[in-house]
Amino acid sequence: MKRYIKNKIKKLAPFFIGPALFISCSEDFLEPDPLSFYEPETTFSTESGLKATIAIADRALRGFWIHYSGAYNNVPISTEYVFSDMAKYGKSDASNTIADYANTIIPTGTFQVNPSDNIYLGYYWEEGYNGIKYANTVLSYIDDVEGLSEDVKNKYKGQALFHRAYRYLNLVYQFGDVPLITKILEVPKQNYYSTKKSAIIEMITADMENAVEWVPEQGQLEFKGLVNKAACRQLLIKCYLASGRFQEAEEQANILIDQSGYSLMQNPFGQFDEGGNSQTWEITRNVIWDLHRPENKVLSENTEALMIMPNDGAQSFLYFMSMRIFGPFWNSGNIITPTDGKRGANRFGLNSSNYDPNFDYARAFGRGIATVSASYYSQKPMWVVNGIEDTQDLRHNNEVGNWVNMEDLKYSDPSSVDYGENFRMYDDNGRLIVKDSIRDWFDFPLYKLYLHDVESENNQASSDFRGATTGSKAHWYLYRLAETYLLRAEARFYQGNIPGATQDVNTIRARADASQMYSAVTIGDICAERGRELYLEEWRNVELTRISHCLAISGMPDEWGNTYDVNTWDKQSGTDNAGGSYWYQRIVHYTLYNKHPEGIVIPNGTKYYTMDKRNVYWPVPNSAITANTKGQLSQNYGYDGYDPSIKMWDNWQDAVADEDNID
Repeated sequence: MKRYIKNKIKKLAPFFIGPALFISCSEDFLEPDPLSFYEPETTFSTESGLKATIAIADRALRGFWIHYSGAYNNVPISTEYVFSDMAKYGKSDASNTIADYANTIIPTGTFQVNPSDNIYLGYYWEEGYNGIKYANTVLSYIDDVEGLSEDVKNKYKGQALFHRAYRYLNLVYQFGDVPLITKILEVPKQNYYSTKKSAIIEMITADMENAVEWVPEQGQLEFKGLVNKAACRQLLIKCYLASGRFQEAEEQANILIDQSGYSLMQNPFGQFDEGGNSQTWEITRNVIWDLHRPENKVLSENTEALMIMPNDGAQSFLYFMSMRIFGPFWNSGNIITPTDGKRGANRFGLNSSNYDPNFDYARAFGRGIATVSASYYSQKPMWVVNGIEDTQDLRHNNEVGNWVNMEDLKYSDPSSVDYGENFRMYDDNGRLIVKDSIRDWFDFPLYKLYLHDVESENNQASSDFRGATTGSKAHWYLYRLAETYLLRAEARFYQGNIPGATQDVNTIRARADASQMYSAVTIGDICAERGRELYLEEWRNVELTRISHCLAISGMPDEWGNTYDVNTWDKQSGTDNAGGSYWYQRIVHYTLYNKHPEGIVIPNGTKYYTMDKRNVYWPVPNSAITANTKGQLSQNYGYDGYDPSIKMWDNWQDAVADEDNID
């Protein structure tokens, strides 16, 4: 057979050659190619070949969180947060447009696969389809592998279906209606049409019903990190919710919570990591801190971990600069002492004569550069329950060391008259002395950001602690049981069972030792609890968009009394406060987007933060549309190229049947 692959794809997947929908980016990657599959170089005629492909798909999951580019200034998961209620782009020394997404997110722009400090729209598109490619390879070839029992074949099929469904569920809530690709083709195909997201959701829901039956429990697999039955069930719950099958979602959650051997961790466990420098910042041991230490995530005694993504030196390792990217720029020259205007805090290595272990914030908190800056909502209002900011909640508790308020830091210049005093945003006359509060000043959950930086720790001169480096561990959760409770709360809410939904949310709050419990939750309370519990675990933008869809299906109101039409919730445009999706209403209520049309003036210039109702979906990349020369992909509402008359598959069976049609 003819090979339709260029050699450069080997840089992307050295152990696999298959289909992809590529985006033009740099010389290191492919030029635009048709929407097509390519003949694999290997026949995958052995079990080892299939296992290798599944392993690539497993490892690729980490990339959505911790793939890096440039100077380790950004990671893909940050894009999911800046398109949400919990964060914003923070590097205020970037271009003037900075986060002017209403005007800059267009089909022909911001789709680099490795965008350095920018947003990762292109990465999500390409890696979504790469994951689908890996899954389709297994599904296409497994029946040709001799010597495998039906149970073993079904295990691999179920794991592949998980990977494909996981990518598609995210793609439809990022990019809307997208091409459905389910097989390996022997010749290029350039006549794809988009498939409606509801049809894709229907297909992957059926796939996950099979996967739950076929994939073994965690204890029957070789190690944690492999797709297991619990992970499949968690994804099936989300598929049921997206399908409007709320009772079935609740039933699956009941099985996972009550009948699968998992339970929430209630007490400290595993290895206690005291943090970067206990003399600077003391950690009082607690279950939330222990739960998020990488070495404890993989322990068998961790009964809450449904599926983790291993990341250490055992097989392969990716740097995760969590403290650098998501932490505030606390040693910026824009933070000055109130009396004599000196720099608030400095960084010194252990071998410096100026080093003081009482002010070793670099080691304790990391050297943050705030590529991503926390929203005010995620710092304060999100934590208010019953009118009270719950600082007893272990996830928001600075007394035990899990949470850091900027006012907890102290001025560390011995020559300043303010030496040893707590950081302040204003001086005694009410004058703002923090000139850039977007990048330099925000509170943060240290228990989520702190990762031991082995490279810097081994360098006596270093003061540049960033996160997980060579020799570190950065295991991350894909799914935890805590999310299962919150998914069940959703399912119950959509069915009108407010007491049941409230009970589930309060279960998570009780484990966190929160002082305030809900009497009756809204969908906003459930979203807030997701934000408190799942920061940097959930795909925040995807989940809010999925919830927007579910809310529209259910007809239930949001926290402001709005209801949504299932036919129009995602087909609106504009930057005013009225209408749009629930995702958009959270944006306008809880963030600074669209609140300063004249821009925000900070030392590095005027910065713009805007979001359009249409940005509930990102545009389908123009490169994918133009490469599909014999067909036509649909563009999303509000973007150039949108045309509701373009042919689209409204059921997945027809889309699958058309895959063999290359004319």
